[in-house]
Amino acid sequence: MADKTMTEGNKLWGGRFTGATDPIMEKFNASISYDKRMWEADIKGSMAYVKATCKAGLLSETERDFIHKGLEQVYSMWEDGSFVVKPGDEDIHTANERMLKELIGPVAGKLHTGRSPDFCFFVERAKNEIDVLLPGYTHLQRAQPIRWSHWLLSYTWMLKRDVERLEQLTDRASVLPLGSGALAGNPFNIDRPFLAQELDFKEVSGNSMDAVSDRDFVAEFLFWGSLLSVHLSRWAEDLILYSTKEFSYVQLSDAYSTGSSLMPQKKNADSLELIRGKAGHMYGRCTGFMMTLKGVPSTYNKDLQEDKEAMFDVYDTLTGILQVATGVMSTLMIDKEKMKAALSPDMLATDIAYYLVRKGIPFREAHGQSGSCVALAEKKQCLLSELTLEDFKTVSEKFEDDILEVWNYENSVDQYSVYGGTGRSSVLQQINNIQQFLKDKAV
Repeated sequence: MADKTMTEGNKLWGGRFTGATDPIMEKFNASISYDKRMWEADIKGSMAYVKATCKAGLLSETERDFIHKGLEQVYSMWEDGSFVVKPGDEDIHTANERMLKELIGPVAGKLHTGRSPDFCFFVERAKNEIDVLLPGYTHLQRAQPIRWSHWLLSYTWMLKRDVERLEQLTDRASVLPLGSGALAGNPFNIDRPFLAQELDFKEVSGNSMDAVSDRDFVAEFLFWGSLLSVHLSRWAEDLILYSTKEFSYVQLSDAYSTGSSLMPQKKNADSLELIRGKAGHMYGRCTGFMMTLKGVPSTYNKDLQEDKEAMFDVYDTLTGILQVATGVMSTLMIDKEKMKAALSPDMLATDIAYYLVRKGIPFREAHGQSGSCVALAEKKQCLLSELTLEDFKTVSEKFEDDILEVWNYENSVDQYSVYGGTGRSSVLQQINNIQQFLKDKAV
């Protein structure tokens, strides 16, 4: 049995801290008093995460089963009311991991490998499911065939930018205000650059009046969190649509869905709806704090105390969103056949235009002739692919026997091989680049 106390060094953030935390500060900093109600969602997310971590080769099957069994014990303790929150349990995640470590020992530390934020699952799925095709949409209308992997990676690039923005924000926030006094500065010969070095700040503030009222870093963090949540909200909205009976492309695991109290046939994507809803909540925090800042005169005013509640709330909300999103992505099931069945010949109308361009016709003219082919199919009440060569020749003499080769979705997708496109070679290159980015960040 491991130690039943969580020392500073055992805290999730304790690696670079050696002294004890002031008990009053510990209580002030903790969010466990209100986020412990999320115990079930946190444990279920961890159960899903540990399976996916094993699948990614970061845990052995023995370790996976051992951790999963421990999580089941923690779940039972919450369920029967025997779980005791202890000093040092800052939030629900810390509390659950602390208890897990008490039950199963040091292997519990592997539970959060690679998390927060974790878009490894996007990349792994993109690699493993690269052959899956589905319709790509504009204006929510089926447009062109794409790879499922290309859709996954579209959100990975958004998350990559979010990581880069956070790094830039961190650099700008690394300015030490200590030594600014109330507003006029410090009258003693304090070596501020030394303080900055001791406290791991990159520089010192250049003006004491600005320093005591500077909350740009808070505003930037709130905007960053809002934009990240917008990206995840859009991802959630796509999956909500894809999970409906009208699409049936994906199915959420039971851990991230609910049923209906009235209609037993329903499976609601509540996890994704909550992610979508929380994005609005965080944007509200951002705009609310900006309204506070706009009327504050120079130097410190009590209005600025509003920064902490907004920042902590956004941080806590984002932590929950990222964990739920990770759980959804790691347990999501896709229906390849439904995706394939949704592809239709009319989605290759652009390919007809490309065909004519390769025959020497200017694109605008080729586009118009492709539209004439679509109109002809509608007039004959048949699929575009059911038009005969003779039908095509009534539109243009440039059509030859090889027009019948256009009706191949795999070939259509793979023609977009220029980097950034949905062709296999391009998607593989995207995967390699994202993996290298993740590898660089892990160093």
